[in-house]
Amino acid sequence: MRLLGLVVALCLGLSGLAQARETKPIPVKVVVLTTFEIGEVTGDRPGEFQPWVEGLPLKETIAVPGLRHAARWSPETGVLGVMTDMRARARESVAALILSKQFDFSKTYWIVAGIAGVDPKVASIGSAAWARYVVDADPIFEVDDREIPADWPYGLYSLETDRPNVKGSAQGSSGMVWALNWRLVDWAYGLTAKTPIPDNPALAGLRAPYASDVNATKPPFVLKGEALGATRFWHGARRTQWAEDWVRLWTDGAGTFTMTDCEDQGVMDVLDLYAKAGKVDFSRVLVLRTASNYSRAPTGAPEFPRAFHGEGAQAAFDSAYRVGSVVVRELTSRWDRYEANTPSAASIGGTVK
Repeated sequence: MRLLGLVVALCLGLSGLAQARETKPIPVKVVVLTTFEIGEVTGDRPGEFQPWVEGLPLKETIAVPGLRHAARWSPETGVLGVMTDMRARARESVAALILSKQFDFSKTYWIVAGIAGVDPKVASIGSAAWARYVVDADPIFEVDDREIPADWPYGLYSLETDRPNVKGSAQGSSGMVWALNWRLVDWAYGLTAKTPIPDNPALAGLRAPYASDVNATKPPFVLKGEALGATRFWHGARRTQWAEDWVRLWTDGAGTFTMTDCEDQGVMDVLDLYAKAGKVDFSRVLVLRTASNYSRAPTGAPEFPRAFHGEGAQAAFDSAYRVGSVVVRELTSRWDRYEANTPSAASIGGTVK
């Protein structure tokens, strides 16, 4: 009986060891976060996620509690692709991903790759911008446009203030501004600055009315520029002026409003929170936004109807993958170099200006 007991205990111990091995978190080299897809994730008209699934490729599916869509995984490269859903849902999805205990994110690089509206002062449709700052535009006071004081430029202003263009506080709501690792951003920009982004007559036609905005008329290009996150979708000349001022205000003049989206503020808030808890490395976070539409109409043109250009969206889906995948492949193919050492501009032979 004593021998039988020892055999049973040994079997149970081996079973427990096997189970522990099976549930060991998967080390992830790169997470690519996108927000939505038009249809299926393969085989039809692509949205944000499909180019990554088919292009890398990400062949395996992994169900993650709290995510509405299965994650896609490549065990060969160590890349995890996640569709977070849009607006506030992205915050919940990223938190669920980190808390799932299925993955080891201790050395992971994070790339947010999605489409956005672009300030025509800064770039053109199809262009791709690596963010140095992400600014939150959700915690805000808003006055009805019909009741704005005559000397105000618009009716949007910071919490804990009484007029526009004064930095306030959003304690308990948000970090408001996140400075990304500039060395890593410069490295990513330097690696991708010359990435060809296709142009076509349809895109040229969308650019043509913006003749007074030089950067808006250029073929698509790669740049560095800030992302402004707000869960509401906005458009117009006054709102664009507010966005320019808001980014300048919260970055103390260091940032330039470039892209407007609905998710980056939530994603940064969650990653920053869990970085402080030792779950992720915030110095390894990148945000790449690509322009699908302009944030305002051409100078002198009526603001409505606002057009979300189908051709612009397709160009933005494509450029996000074209530019972002260069960074993903570099990181994963030279993991022996980047696992322990976060790259900087010096990694590609010099400082990027």
